[in-house]
Amino acid sequence: MGIPFTKMSGSGNDFIIIDNRAVLVADSEKREFARKVCAPKVSVGADGVIFIEKSGKADFRWDFYNSDGSSAEMCGNGGRCVARYAYEKKIAPQKMSFETVAGIIHAEVDGSNVKVKLTPARDLRQDQDVVLNGSPLRVDSVNTGVPHAVIYSRDVDAEDVANIGRSVRFHAVFAPAGTNVNFVQKKDGHSLKIRTYERGVEGETLACGTGVVASAIAAACRGEVQPPVQVETRGGEILKVHFQPGNGSFSEVYLEGLTKTSFEGTLVEL
Repeated sequence: MGIPFTKMSGSGNDFIIIDNRAVLVADSEKREFARKVCAPKVSVGADGVIFIEKSGKADFRWDFYNSDGSSAEMCGNGGRCVARYAYEKKIAPQKMSFETVAGIIHAEVDGSNVKVKLTPARDLRQDQDVVLNGSPLRVDSVNTGVPHAVIYSRDVDAEDVANIGRSVRFHAVFAPAGTNVNFVQKKDGHSLKIRTYERGVEGETLACGTGVVASAIAAACRGEVQPPVQVETRGGEILKVHFQPGNGSFSEVYLEGLTKTSFEGTLVEL
């Protein structure tokens, strides 16, 4: 009979979204399903798969898988896409909440623009010594639903994101879970430019919502920027980060930006 799906993009991060409330894909099959359907050229291709499930705590629950089949606690751009999908498919109202491993996420849909309220940032650590090939690297880190390392750069376009990102992602400092890795350049007091190596995708993506938030918060801790912070992603789109700083913690954290529905279809063979 096939499995209906929608492919959506949030600032270059692309996702396959499936309404799984009727259990079209069993839990035991999801990891292998994600690996196969996310593969470029031989299937739909995407950075991840989002299954919408029933929830007793919110409008729905999501179950998120990266393209390598690993699960992730949270994804900012995925959250924005699934919120628009749920509203347009009449699964949730315009102002909604959905359940994730990281906690309850709140979202508001305004056409293609979606604003999500993330869980409070935690575990901020500054000036960690990460040694790569005998050379020290200054790295900050913060958890914005998933772990992120932040590396400050004068020119992100010149950075070797693939190799440095992979080395930091698997570095002992961040073991055993590993980390996403963001290369961040300050543009002015309210804006940044970013490139991200994503854990689970195992490569650079055009955008990473939780990485954008982590970088804005880490840079704010150093007095480099003040909210709201506009962040230019590798895909060229601008995401806006809102938050309330205070006493080393950050609350009322929001990620805002555009989403796009690429196409809809039916999976008939993996």
